[in-house]
Amino acid sequence: MKVRFITPILIKFMRNNIQARIFTFLLALLLSFSDTPLLKGQTVESVPENQLKDSLATSSHFIHSFSMEVHDGYIFPTKSFFNRDNELSKNINNSFSTHFKYAFQFRPNTLPGKIYGEPYQGIGLAYHMFGDKEELGNPITFYLFQGATLGHLSPRISLNYEWNLGLSTGWKPYDLYENPYNKIIGSKVNAYIDLNFYLRWKLSRYFDLNSGIAFNHFSNGNTDYPNAGLNTAELKIGLVYNFNRTESTPAKPRYLLSPVPLFPRHISYDLVLFGSWKRKGVQFGDEQVLAPDKYTVLGFNFAPMYNFGYRFRAGVSLDGTYDSSANVYTEDYIGGTEQEFFKPAFNRQVALGLSGRAEYVMPYFSINAGLGVNVFHKGHDLNDVYQILALKIKMTRNTFLHIGYSIKNFHNPNHLMLGIGFRFNNKYPSIH
Repeated sequence: MKVRFITPILIKFMRNNIQARIFTFLLALLLSFSDTPLLKGQTVESVPENQLKDSLATSSHFIHSFSMEVHDGYIFPTKSFFNRDNELSKNINNSFSTHFKYAFQFRPNTLPGKIYGEPYQGIGLAYHMFGDKEELGNPITFYLFQGATLGHLSPRISLNYEWNLGLSTGWKPYDLYENPYNKIIGSKVNAYIDLNFYLRWKLSRYFDLNSGIAFNHFSNGNTDYPNAGLNTAELKIGLVYNFNRTESTPAKPRYLLSPVPLFPRHISYDLVLFGSWKRKGVQFGDEQVLAPDKYTVLGFNFAPMYNFGYRFRAGVSLDGTYDSSANVYTEDYIGGTEQEFFKPAFNRQVALGLSGRAEYVMPYFSINAGLGVNVFHKGHDLNDVYQILALKIKMTRNTFLHIGYSIKNFHNPNHLMLGIGFRFNNKYPSIH
């Protein structure tokens, strides 16, 4: 089955401003969870903390599984390369991939299973084909993933979501002489982002059948040129083998057997320190010229966050950034000589901004989205509305890895945000 049969409305929605659509959709998804009882702290009663920890002490509370999926998809023709402007002079609009995944899932009757919707997480390996191996390559992707149940349609059928984040290698990047048509991918290694929704059919005690739709994005995060990226919409189908599942159907009444501890609403404080590098296109006359250097980006975020419940927190962040590419400029030069690029004073490359933040909290991972504006800055390069999407990976109770990406004005690539975070006044219950 080909994804080209997906409704024209879906194709039209995703074709323009892919990054803006993904960001807006994820932000809306985060905010939508704030209306659920568990997020509002409306729990039945409190339970002793020692009982809470004891109930999660052993690995028997995990269901381990292995799955294989195939994805058949449509490539959004965001650049002329996909519409015959390539070495093969053909339309490039089909993608195909095979995925192998290991996951461990909280059992439905555990507290994490009840609070977070039977969450699962794991690692995956995928092999991708885009119909042009010579110009794009057939990359291999290694990724982390997490998903959970959105709702049960019947005792055996559930609606679920899943996100993937990883690195893909084996691309054929742009080269002026050897691969001049490919102005899509600029590096051999690229980030991989996936969001999918699917139905899970519980066939037996051990086997599940999954089918749904997935949206993928590949790019290098503006660390190299070009960075147009590749975006797909795919239909997926997969078979899951559960090694140690004890029931073939979910027992919904068990959700009511033990109470969910009352959540202690509180304000916590997140401090993130990050860094990365980026490439820069500099305005020269009526066109942009690629500066030859890679520029350093450093920054911090300090965000007081109100914890509404187990799965949602929100607040305001103070965002400081040093961008060594900001306001870089060039001047007229004599033909045949090397064009020079100049850096402005330090105070024209730093900015201080404010952003609103919303964060969806799950075991081991949190997804943070932000929308902000630089308040103090000099120069036009920093006079922007910026958007941030980040994954926080728990390291200890009060520290986490931060993998984020910033875009400007909802569509212009900005920079990666790779760093470490510290959480203060953390009163979140230890339930996993």
